[in-house]
Amino acid sequence: MNGETPLNHCPVIWPRAIIHMDMNAFFAAVEQRDFPGLRGKPIAVTNGEAGTCIITSSYEARAHGVRTGMRLPEGRRRCPGLIQRPARPEVYARVSMAIMEALRDVCPDMEVFSVDEAFLDVTRCQRLHGTPARMGRMVKDKVQASCGLPCSIGISGDKTTAKFASKLVKPDGFTVIPPWEARERLRDIPVTALCGIADGIGSFLAQHGALVCGDVERLPVSVLARRFGNVGRRIWLMCQGADPDRIHDETPPPKSIGHGKVLPPRTRKREVLLTYLRHMSEKVAARLRRHQLEAQTYFIGLRTTEGWIGDRLRTTRPTNHAPPLFALCRFFMENLWHGEPVGQVQVTALDPRPWRQQLELFAAHNDGNAQLDEVMDQINQCYGEFTVAPARLLQRSSMPNVIAPA
Repeated sequence: MNGETPLNHCPVIWPRAIIHMDMNAFFAAVEQRDFPGLRGKPIAVTNGEAGTCIITSSYEARAHGVRTGMRLPEGRRRCPGLIQRPARPEVYARVSMAIMEALRDVCPDMEVFSVDEAFLDVTRCQRLHGTPARMGRMVKDKVQASCGLPCSIGISGDKTTAKFASKLVKPDGFTVIPPWEARERLRDIPVTALCGIADGIGSFLAQHGALVCGDVERLPVSVLARRFGNVGRRIWLMCQGADPDRIHDETPPPKSIGHGKVLPPRTRKREVLLTYLRHMSEKVAARLRRHQLEAQTYFIGLRTTEGWIGDRLRTTRPTNHAPPLFALCRFFMENLWHGEPVGQVQVTALDPRPWRQQLELFAAHNDGNAQLDEVMDQINQCYGEFTVAPARLLQRSSMPNVIAPA
């Protein structure tokens, strides 16, 4: 198999064994699977036919320098034969669910890390299934059987090293880094190559002379702990191939619920911006209701050519009804936007909480609104999103929803 490292055949029980499964250019691979004429060709998945931002690209396109987040015109300059494909999020979600369900046959101790990634803690399965490498093969076979697509596998004794291993060879890679080799394998790797160490933390480490993982090991752990607390201690261990983070198989309550939309470049028309903000308000409110949540604090933001204009605004009481949220958007537009060209809008509920967990004694709840929302949600779930919607949304963007790959 492409990218496979020599396996240790000694029947040693690992003290901890983690498998990281990573799909290869997931959305693009699904398109090439479902449309054979696209196989072997450079494709870019965008948010609908009108979308110009590349969500992901096939490996054939990546060979020409086409990358996620790039605008389609730039992608076509780099790869003149680039084929645009509108995203099909419902299909990607179904494929992802099938993959994750198949992986539970290998091991129930699983963390779904993103729509196309998962960690499995197979430590307790070694006497049942055999070596971690053998279980890595089982994972590969399960993925192939569930969706007909290849994946890359990384296996080690901790999550960070396993994820690093899965990235070493793509597509269709298989890399094993036994835990007793992890420290040495990471010693000369740049710290920013590890998941969770972005440019900000990387800059702090660089200021202390730590550019590669081996440098971090020589730093006193207190240097990182004083700056980052427990996260700093974890970073120090991550760089030694000893990440202590466990598998998180529970689904935590959401810390925020938001929707954003990319606009035509340099949009200045007030009514267009309000339509987009109403669109996002309805989507956020519907998601809150679907999860039996409400919120009182919301972030409203516009991304301009100079950066974000945004503010945290509060409704008079917690709500999952769209009109009060859109009223915040109107207030924002009247007081904080001064005609700057806008390229993206964002509406996010910052403090979601269980819906009506405790009724306020003197609050006047409008049950009519709740009943209206319930009927509207039922119709939209049955016949498609925004079958019933405010009249303003007749002019909304035609771009579909999209699932972020990560």
